[in-house]
Amino acid sequence: MAILELAEHPHVLAREALALVEGAECAEGAAIVARTDAGARVLETRGWDERSALLAARRPREADTIDCGFHRDERLQVIAAPRHDIDARCTWIAIRKLVATAVALDRYRRDEKQRAALWPTDSPEGSPEAIWVSEISTELLRVARRIAPTPLTVLLTGESGTGKEMMARAIHFASDRASKRLLGFNCTAVPRDMFESQLFGHRKGAFTGADNAFLGVVRAAEGGTLFLDEIADVPLDAQPKLLRFLETHEIHPLGEPHPIKVDVRVIAATNVDLERLVAQKRFREDLFYRLNVVRLRLPPLRERREEVPALVEHYVRKFADQQRKGHLTLSDEALEYLVLYPWPGNIRQLANEVNRMVAMAEPDATLTAAHLSAEIQATRKTVAASAAPSSELRISLDQPLPAAVELLERTMVEAALLRTKGRVEEAAKILGISRKGLFLKRRRWGLQQAS
Repeated sequence: MAILELAEHPHVLAREALALVEGAECAEGAAIVARTDAGARVLETRGWDERSALLAARRPREADTIDCGFHRDERLQVIAAPRHDIDARCTWIAIRKLVATAVALDRYRRDEKQRAALWPTDSPEGSPEAIWVSEISTELLRVARRIAPTPLTVLLTGESGTGKEMMARAIHFASDRASKRLLGFNCTAVPRDMFESQLFGHRKGAFTGADNAFLGVVRAAEGGTLFLDEIADVPLDAQPKLLRFLETHEIHPLGEPHPIKVDVRVIAATNVDLERLVAQKRFREDLFYRLNVVRLRLPPLRERREEVPALVEHYVRKFADQQRKGHLTLSDEALEYLVLYPWPGNIRQLANEVNRMVAMAEPDATLTAAHLSAEIQATRKTVAASAAPSSELRISLDQPLPAAVELLERTMVEAALLRTKGRVEEAAKILGISRKGLFLKRRRWGLQQAS
Protein backbone atom coordinates (compact mmCIF):
# COMPACT_ATOMS: atom_id res chain seq x y z
CA MET A 1 0.00 0.00 0.00
CA ALA A 2 1.30 3.46 -0.94
CA ILE A 3 0.87 4.88 2.56
CA LEU A 4 3.56 2.50 3.86
CA GLU A 5 6.06 4.11 1.51
CA LEU A 6 5.21 7.65 2.67
CA ALA A 7 6.35 7.26 6.27
CA GLU A 8 9.83 8.62 5.52
CA HIS A 9 8.07 11.89 4.54
CA PRO A 10 5.89 12.72 7.59
CA HIS A 11 4.43 15.90 6.06
CA VAL A 12 3.18 13.88 3.07
CA LEU A 13 2.02 11.03 5.29
CA ALA A 14 -0.04 13.43 7.40
CA ARG A 15 -1.82 14.83 4.34
CA GLU A 16 -2.48 11.31 3.05
CA ALA A 17 -3.90 10.24 6.42
CA LEU A 18 -6.13 13.33 6.51
CA ALA A 19 -7.36 12.53 3.00
CA LEU A 20 -8.18 8.96 4.07
CA VAL A 21 -10.19 10.22 7.04
CA GLU A 22 -12.05 12.68 4.82
CA GLY A 23 -12.72 10.11 2.11
CA ALA A 24 -13.98 7.52 4.59
CA GLU A 25 -16.34 10.09 6.19
CA CYS A 26 -15.54 8.62 9.59
CA ALA A 27 -15.02 11.92 11.47
CA GLU A 28 -17.05 15.03 12.08
CA GLY A 29 -13.88 17.11 11.86
CA ALA A 30 -10.16 16.53 11.42
CA ALA A 31 -6.96 18.54 11.12
CA ILE A 32 -3.19 18.32 10.74
CA VAL A 33 -1.41 19.83 13.73
CA ALA A 34 2.30 20.65 14.11
CA ARG A 35 3.58 20.59 17.70
CA THR A 36 6.70 22.05 19.31
CA ASP A 37 7.66 22.89 22.89
CA ALA A 38 6.26 26.35 22.25
CA GLY A 39 2.78 25.03 21.41
CA ALA A 40 0.71 23.79 18.47
CA ARG A 41 -0.33 25.25 15.14
CA VAL A 42 -2.97 24.03 12.67
CA LEU A 43 -1.77 23.28 9.12
CA GLU A 44 -4.93 21.93 7.43
CA THR A 45 -8.53 21.26 8.48
CA ARG A 46 -11.47 19.20 7.24
CA GLY A 47 -14.94 19.85 8.65
CA TRP A 48 -13.59 22.18 11.34
CA ASP A 49 -12.68 25.83 11.32
CA GLU A 50 -9.22 26.71 12.56
CA ARG A 51 -10.48 27.77 16.01
CA SER A 52 -12.21 24.40 16.59
CA ALA A 53 -9.16 22.52 15.36
CA LEU A 54 -6.86 24.50 17.66
CA LEU A 55 -9.17 23.88 20.62
CA ALA A 56 -9.08 20.12 19.90
CA ALA A 57 -5.30 20.26 19.58
CA ARG A 58 -4.98 21.79 23.03
CA ARG A 59 -7.04 18.99 24.59
CA PRO A 60 -5.88 15.91 22.64
CA ARG A 61 -7.21 12.44 23.42
CA GLU A 62 -4.92 9.55 22.51
CA ALA A 63 -7.75 7.63 20.86
CA ASP A 64 -8.45 10.58 18.55
CA THR A 65 -4.83 11.26 17.52
CA ILE A 66 -2.63 9.79 14.77
CA ASP A 67 1.12 10.42 15.11
CA CYS A 68 2.85 10.86 11.74
CA GLY A 69 6.44 11.55 12.81
CA PHE A 70 8.67 14.62 12.91
CA HIS A 71 9.22 17.16 10.14
CA ARG A 72 11.59 20.11 10.58
CA ASP A 73 11.62 19.71 14.38
CA GLU A 74 7.82 19.66 14.55
CA ARG A 75 5.76 16.67 15.56
CA LEU A 76 2.98 16.17 13.03
CA GLN A 77 -0.35 14.72 14.11
CA VAL A 78 -3.76 14.16 12.61
CA ILE A 79 -6.43 14.90 15.22
CA ALA A 80 -10.10 14.14 14.70
CA ALA A 81 -13.52 13.84 16.27
CA PRO A 82 -14.61 10.36 15.06
CA ARG A 83 -18.30 9.77 14.46
CA HIS A 84 -20.08 7.69 17.10
CA ASP A 85 -21.54 4.95 14.90
CA ILE A 86 -19.72 1.62 14.97
CA ASP A 87 -18.72 1.56 11.28
CA ALA A 88 -17.14 5.02 11.44
CA ARG A 89 -15.32 4.21 14.68
CA CYS A 90 -13.89 0.95 13.21
CA THR A 91 -12.80 2.78 10.06
CA TRP A 92 -11.02 5.44 12.13
CA ILE A 93 -9.22 2.77 14.19
CA ALA A 94 -8.14 0.97 11.00
CA ILE A 95 -6.67 4.18 9.54
CA ARG A 96 -4.87 4.95 12.79
CA LYS A 97 -3.35 1.45 12.93
CA LEU A 98 -2.29 1.63 9.30
CA VAL A 99 -0.43 4.90 9.83
CA ALA A 100 1.14 3.62 13.06
CA THR A 101 2.42 0.56 11.16
CA ALA A 102 3.92 2.78 8.47
CA VAL A 103 5.68 4.97 11.07
CA ALA A 104 7.01 1.92 12.97
CA LEU A 105 8.29 0.37 9.74
CA ASP A 106 10.07 3.58 8.79
CA ARG A 107 11.64 3.83 12.24
CA TYR A 108 12.93 0.26 11.90
CA ARG A 109 14.36 1.01 8.45
CA ARG A 110 16.17 4.10 9.73
CA ASP A 111 17.55 2.27 12.77
CA GLU A 112 18.82 -0.54 10.55
CA LYS A 113 20.41 1.92 8.15
CA GLN A 114 22.14 3.76 10.99
CA ARG A 115 23.33 0.52 12.59
CA ALA A 116 24.65 -0.77 9.27
CA ALA A 117 26.48 2.49 8.64
CA LEU A 118 28.31 2.23 11.97
CA TRP A 119 28.80 -1.52 12.28
CA PRO A 120 27.98 -3.16 8.91
CA THR A 121 28.43 -6.72 10.13
CA ASP A 122 26.07 -9.23 11.66
CA SER A 123 26.57 -12.45 13.56
CA PRO A 124 28.01 -14.90 11.06
CA GLU A 125 25.59 -17.15 9.27
CA GLY A 126 25.76 -20.74 10.41
CA SER A 127 27.24 -19.71 13.78
CA PRO A 128 24.38 -19.25 16.26
CA GLU A 129 26.85 -19.33 19.17
CA ALA A 130 28.99 -16.49 17.81
CA ILE A 131 27.75 -13.24 19.29
CA TRP A 132 29.96 -10.49 17.90
CA VAL A 133 29.03 -7.26 19.68
CA SER A 134 32.36 -5.72 20.70
CA GLU A 135 34.03 -3.14 18.50
CA ILE A 136 37.12 -5.28 17.95
CA SER A 137 34.99 -8.25 16.90
CA THR A 138 32.90 -6.24 14.46
CA GLU A 139 36.09 -4.82 12.96
CA LEU A 140 37.44 -8.37 12.51
CA LEU A 141 34.19 -9.44 10.87
CA ARG A 142 34.34 -6.46 8.55
CA VAL A 143 37.78 -7.54 7.34
CA ALA A 144 36.70 -11.18 7.16
CA ARG A 145 33.72 -10.36 4.95
CA ARG A 146 35.90 -8.16 2.75
CA ILE A 147 38.33 -10.99 1.98
CA ALA A 148 35.73 -13.79 2.03
CA PRO A 149 34.92 -13.68 -1.73
CA THR A 150 38.61 -13.97 -2.62
CA PRO A 151 40.56 -17.27 -2.82
CA LEU A 152 43.19 -15.98 -0.35
CA THR A 153 44.46 -18.31 2.35
CA VAL A 154 43.58 -17.05 5.84
CA LEU A 155 45.49 -17.66 9.07
CA LEU A 156 43.47 -17.32 12.28
CA THR A 157 45.45 -16.90 15.49
CA GLY A 158 44.48 -16.48 19.12
CA GLU A 159 44.20 -18.35 22.38
CA SER A 160 42.31 -21.62 22.58
CA GLY A 161 38.55 -21.13 22.80
CA THR A 162 38.40 -17.63 21.29
CA GLY A 163 36.12 -18.66 18.40
CA LYS A 164 38.52 -19.35 15.53
CA GLU A 165 36.27 -22.03 14.07
CA MET A 166 33.31 -19.62 14.29
CA MET A 167 35.32 -17.04 12.34
CA ALA A 168 36.26 -19.66 9.72
CA ARG A 169 32.57 -20.46 9.37
CA ALA A 170 31.78 -16.77 8.96
CA ILE A 171 34.33 -16.42 6.16
CA HIS A 172 33.04 -19.54 4.41
CA PHE A 173 29.39 -18.50 4.50
CA ALA A 174 30.24 -15.00 3.26
CA SER A 175 32.14 -16.43 0.26
CA ASP A 176 30.95 -17.74 -3.09
CA ARG A 177 31.63 -21.23 -1.72
CA ALA A 178 28.83 -21.01 0.85
CA SER A 179 26.74 -23.64 -0.94
CA LYS A 180 29.64 -26.11 -0.78
CA ARG A 181 31.15 -27.94 2.18
CA LEU A 182 33.10 -26.42 5.03
CA LEU A 183 35.26 -29.34 6.17
CA GLY A 184 37.22 -29.16 9.39
CA PHE A 185 40.41 -31.15 9.99
CA ASN A 186 42.29 -31.13 13.30
CA CYS A 187 45.96 -31.61 12.58
CA THR A 188 46.47 -33.29 15.98
CA ALA A 189 43.59 -35.74 15.59
CA VAL A 190 45.48 -38.44 13.62
CA PRO A 191 48.80 -40.24 14.24
CA ARG A 192 51.73 -38.43 12.70
CA ASP A 193 52.62 -41.34 10.42
CA MET A 194 49.09 -41.29 8.96
CA PHE A 195 48.80 -37.51 8.53
CA GLU A 196 49.71 -37.43 4.83
CA SER A 197 47.29 -40.24 4.00
CA GLN A 198 44.43 -38.60 5.92
CA LEU A 199 44.98 -35.21 4.31
CA PHE A 200 45.74 -36.18 0.72
CA GLY A 201 44.27 -39.70 0.49
CA HIS A 202 45.75 -42.91 -0.88
CA ARG A 203 45.17 -45.53 -3.49
CA LYS A 204 44.16 -49.09 -2.62
CA GLY A 205 47.28 -51.12 -1.86
CA ALA A 206 49.50 -48.06 -1.55
CA PHE A 207 50.86 -49.39 1.75
CA THR A 208 50.34 -52.32 4.09
CA GLY A 209 46.81 -52.15 5.44
CA ALA A 210 45.46 -49.94 2.65
CA ASP A 211 42.70 -52.40 1.76
CA ASN A 212 40.51 -49.65 0.25
CA ALA A 213 41.13 -46.39 -1.55
CA PHE A 214 40.69 -43.28 0.60
CA LEU A 215 39.72 -39.92 -0.85
CA GLY A 216 41.36 -37.74 1.83
CA VAL A 217 39.98 -34.58 3.40
CA VAL A 218 41.36 -32.24 0.71
CA ARG A 219 39.43 -33.93 -2.10
CA ALA A 220 36.41 -34.32 0.19
CA ALA A 221 36.31 -30.51 0.46
CA GLU A 222 36.39 -30.04 -3.34
CA GLY A 223 34.79 -26.72 -4.33
CA GLY A 224 34.43 -25.66 -0.71
CA THR A 225 36.59 -24.63 2.23
CA LEU A 226 39.07 -26.69 4.25
CA PHE A 227 39.59 -25.55 7.84
CA LEU A 228 42.95 -26.79 9.13
CA ASP A 229 42.86 -26.42 12.90
CA GLU A 230 46.04 -26.64 15.02
CA ILE A 231 48.16 -26.04 11.91
CA ALA A 232 51.31 -25.77 14.05
CA ASP A 233 51.16 -29.54 14.65
CA VAL A 234 51.59 -30.55 11.01
CA PRO A 235 54.52 -33.04 10.95
CA LEU A 236 57.70 -31.63 9.46
CA ASP A 237 57.90 -34.34 6.79
CA ALA A 238 54.36 -33.49 5.60
CA GLN A 239 54.90 -29.74 5.46
CA PRO A 240 56.54 -29.69 1.97
CA LYS A 241 53.51 -31.46 0.46
CA LEU A 242 51.13 -29.10 2.21
CA LEU A 243 53.16 -26.17 0.86
CA ARG A 244 52.97 -27.56 -2.68
CA PHE A 245 49.21 -28.01 -2.36
CA LEU A 246 48.80 -24.38 -1.25
CA GLU A 247 50.99 -23.08 -4.09
CA THR A 248 49.76 -25.23 -7.00
CA HIS A 249 46.36 -26.54 -5.81
CA GLU A 250 47.64 -30.01 -6.65
CA ILE A 251 47.91 -33.06 -4.41
CA HIS A 252 49.64 -36.38 -4.96
CA PRO A 253 47.80 -39.14 -3.09
CA LEU A 254 49.90 -42.11 -2.02
CA GLY A 255 50.05 -44.71 -4.79
CA GLU A 256 48.65 -42.43 -7.50
CA PRO A 257 50.89 -42.06 -10.58
CA HIS A 258 50.01 -38.40 -11.26
CA PRO A 259 49.12 -35.30 -9.25
CA ILE A 260 45.45 -34.34 -9.00
CA LYS A 261 44.15 -30.78 -9.36
CA VAL A 262 41.76 -29.64 -6.60
CA ASP A 263 39.74 -26.47 -6.00
CA VAL A 264 39.78 -25.87 -2.24
CA ARG A 265 40.06 -22.69 -0.21
CA VAL A 266 42.17 -23.10 2.96
CA ILE A 267 41.66 -21.43 6.32
CA ALA A 268 44.21 -22.38 8.97
CA ALA A 269 44.14 -21.75 12.70
CA THR A 270 46.56 -22.00 15.60
CA ASN A 271 46.97 -20.89 19.19
CA VAL A 272 50.76 -21.17 18.93
CA ASP A 273 53.29 -18.49 17.99
CA LEU A 274 54.30 -19.73 14.53
CA GLU A 275 57.16 -17.22 14.23
CA ARG A 276 58.73 -18.80 17.32
CA LEU A 277 58.37 -22.27 15.81
CA VAL A 278 59.99 -21.03 12.59
CA ALA A 279 62.93 -19.64 14.60
CA GLN A 280 63.24 -23.02 16.34
CA LYS A 281 63.22 -24.84 12.96
CA ARG A 282 60.05 -26.69 13.96
CA PHE A 283 57.93 -25.08 11.24
CA ARG A 284 58.98 -24.33 7.68
CA GLU A 285 59.46 -20.64 7.01
CA ASP A 286 58.16 -20.86 3.42
CA LEU A 287 55.00 -22.66 4.62
CA PHE A 288 54.47 -20.00 7.27
CA TYR A 289 54.62 -17.19 4.70
CA ARG A 290 52.30 -19.12 2.38
CA LEU A 291 49.75 -19.49 5.17
CA ASN A 292 50.19 -15.94 6.44
CA VAL A 293 48.57 -14.22 3.44
CA VAL A 294 45.78 -12.73 5.56
CA ARG A 295 46.12 -13.05 9.33
CA LEU A 296 43.28 -12.35 11.75
CA ARG A 297 43.98 -12.38 15.47
CA LEU A 298 40.98 -13.22 17.64
CA PRO A 299 41.37 -11.49 21.00
CA PRO A 300 40.74 -13.37 24.24
CA LEU A 301 37.40 -12.91 25.97
CA ARG A 302 38.97 -10.74 28.69
CA GLU A 303 39.70 -8.13 25.97
CA ARG A 304 36.07 -8.08 24.81
CA ARG A 305 34.12 -8.34 28.05
CA GLU A 306 31.14 -6.53 26.54
CA GLU A 307 30.32 -9.78 24.73
CA VAL A 308 29.99 -11.76 27.97
CA PRO A 309 26.36 -10.76 28.83
CA ALA A 310 25.12 -11.69 25.34
CA LEU A 311 27.08 -14.96 25.38
CA VAL A 312 25.77 -15.84 28.84
CA GLU A 313 22.19 -15.13 27.80
CA HIS A 314 22.63 -17.31 24.73
CA TYR A 315 24.12 -20.25 26.65
CA VAL A 316 21.56 -20.04 29.45
CA ARG A 317 18.77 -20.39 26.87
CA LYS A 318 20.59 -23.13 24.97
CA PHE A 319 21.42 -25.32 27.96
CA ALA A 320 18.08 -24.69 29.67
CA ASP A 321 16.35 -26.02 26.54
CA GLN A 322 18.69 -29.01 26.35
CA GLN A 323 18.23 -29.89 30.03
CA ARG A 324 14.52 -29.01 30.12
CA LYS A 325 14.96 -26.47 32.90
CA GLY A 326 12.24 -24.11 31.69
CA HIS A 327 12.84 -20.35 31.82
CA LEU A 328 16.01 -19.56 33.76
CA THR A 329 17.15 -16.05 34.67
CA LEU A 330 20.47 -14.72 35.94
CA SER A 331 20.95 -12.44 38.93
CA ASP A 332 22.85 -9.16 38.54
CA GLU A 333 25.47 -10.28 41.06
CA ALA A 334 26.16 -13.51 39.16
CA LEU A 335 26.47 -11.59 35.90
CA GLU A 336 28.95 -9.18 37.51
CA TYR A 337 31.16 -12.09 38.53
CA LEU A 338 30.97 -13.54 35.01
CA VAL A 339 31.77 -10.23 33.32
CA LEU A 340 34.77 -9.45 35.52
CA TYR A 341 36.27 -12.95 35.60
CA PRO A 342 39.38 -13.17 33.32
CA TRP A 343 38.29 -16.39 31.51
CA PRO A 344 41.64 -18.04 30.72
CA GLY A 345 39.72 -20.69 28.77
CA ASN A 346 37.77 -18.02 26.85
CA ILE A 347 34.38 -18.78 25.26
CA ARG A 348 34.74 -22.53 25.72
CA GLN A 349 35.27 -22.12 29.46
CA LEU A 350 32.36 -19.69 29.71
CA ALA A 351 30.05 -22.15 27.93
CA ASN A 352 31.11 -24.96 30.27
CA GLU A 353 30.55 -22.76 33.32
CA VAL A 354 27.03 -21.81 32.24
CA ASN A 355 26.27 -25.44 31.35
CA ARG A 356 27.28 -26.50 34.87
CA MET A 357 25.25 -23.69 36.47
CA VAL A 358 22.15 -24.71 34.53
CA ALA A 359 22.63 -28.35 35.53
CA MET A 360 22.77 -27.36 39.22
CA ALA A 361 19.69 -25.13 39.06
CA GLU A 362 16.05 -25.97 39.69
CA PRO A 363 13.60 -25.49 36.78
CA ASP A 364 12.42 -21.90 36.25
CA ALA A 365 14.88 -20.64 38.88
CA THR A 366 17.20 -17.65 39.05
CA LEU A 367 20.91 -18.43 38.68
CA THR A 368 22.72 -16.65 41.52
CA ALA A 369 26.34 -16.27 42.59
CA ALA A 370 25.85 -19.44 44.68
CA HIS A 371 25.55 -21.44 41.43
CA LEU A 372 29.00 -20.29 40.27
CA SER A 373 31.97 -22.61 40.53
CA ALA A 374 34.21 -22.20 43.58
CA GLU A 375 36.98 -20.85 41.37
CA ILE A 376 34.86 -17.91 40.23
CA GLN A 377 33.27 -17.34 43.62
CA ALA A 378 36.74 -17.05 45.11
CA THR A 379 37.62 -14.06 42.94
CA ARG A 380 38.06 -10.79 44.82
CA LYS A 381 35.23 -8.29 45.20
CA THR A 382 37.43 -5.92 43.23
CA VAL A 383 39.49 -6.65 40.15
CA ALA A 384 42.42 -4.84 38.59
CA ALA A 385 41.53 -3.17 35.33
CA SER A 386 45.17 -3.10 34.28
CA ALA A 387 48.17 -5.24 35.02
CA ALA A 388 50.38 -2.16 35.10
CA PRO A 389 50.97 -1.15 38.73
CA SER A 390 51.16 2.54 37.82
CA SER A 391 47.73 2.56 36.18
CA GLU A 392 45.81 0.12 38.33
CA LEU A 393 42.09 0.69 38.76
CA ARG A 394 39.84 -1.14 41.16
CA ILE A 395 36.16 -1.52 40.45
CA SER A 396 33.63 -2.26 43.17
CA LEU A 397 31.23 -5.05 42.38
CA ASP A 398 28.62 -3.42 44.60
CA GLN A 399 27.25 -1.28 41.77
CA PRO A 400 25.15 -1.83 38.64
CA LEU A 401 26.98 -3.67 35.85
CA PRO A 402 26.54 -0.94 33.19
CA ALA A 403 28.09 1.65 35.51
CA ALA A 404 31.10 -0.59 36.22
CA VAL A 405 31.69 -1.31 32.53
CA GLU A 406 31.26 2.39 31.66
CA LEU A 407 33.83 3.42 34.29
CA LEU A 408 36.31 0.80 33.09
CA GLU A 409 35.96 1.80 29.42
CA ARG A 410 36.19 5.53 30.05
CA THR A 411 39.22 5.19 32.31
CA MET A 412 41.05 3.06 29.75
CA VAL A 413 40.20 5.45 26.90
CA GLU A 414 41.40 8.48 28.88
CA ALA A 415 44.62 6.66 29.83
CA ALA A 416 45.30 5.62 26.21
CA LEU A 417 44.74 9.17 24.91
CA LEU A 418 46.98 10.58 27.63
CA ARG A 419 49.69 8.02 26.87
CA THR A 420 49.63 8.81 23.14
CA LYS A 421 49.31 12.59 23.69
CA GLY A 422 45.93 12.58 21.96
CA ARG A 423 47.00 10.65 18.84
CA VAL A 424 43.77 8.82 18.04
CA GLU A 425 45.29 6.22 15.70
CA GLU A 426 47.82 5.08 18.32
CA ALA A 427 45.25 5.15 21.14
CA ALA A 428 42.83 3.00 19.12
CA LYS A 429 45.60 0.43 18.51
CA ILE A 430 46.46 0.31 22.21
CA LEU A 431 42.80 -0.23 23.10
CA GLY A 432 42.30 -2.78 20.32
CA ILE A 433 39.36 -0.90 18.81
CA SER A 434 38.75 0.94 15.56
CA ARG A 435 39.17 4.70 15.06
CA LYS A 436 35.40 4.88 14.61
CA GLY A 437 34.84 3.07 17.90
CA LEU A 438 37.17 5.43 19.75
CA PHE A 439 35.53 8.46 18.13
CA LEU A 440 32.05 7.31 19.20
CA LYS A 441 33.18 6.71 22.78
CA ARG A 442 34.85 10.13 23.02
CA ARG A 443 31.78 11.82 21.61
CA ARG A 444 29.50 9.97 24.03
CA TRP A 445 31.57 11.03 27.04
CA GLY A 446 32.38 14.53 25.75
CA LEU A 447 36.13 13.89 25.84
CA GLN A 448 38.18 16.50 24.01
CA GLN A 449 41.27 15.41 22.10
CA ALA A 450 44.41 16.12 24.06
CA SER A 451 46.75 18.69 22.64
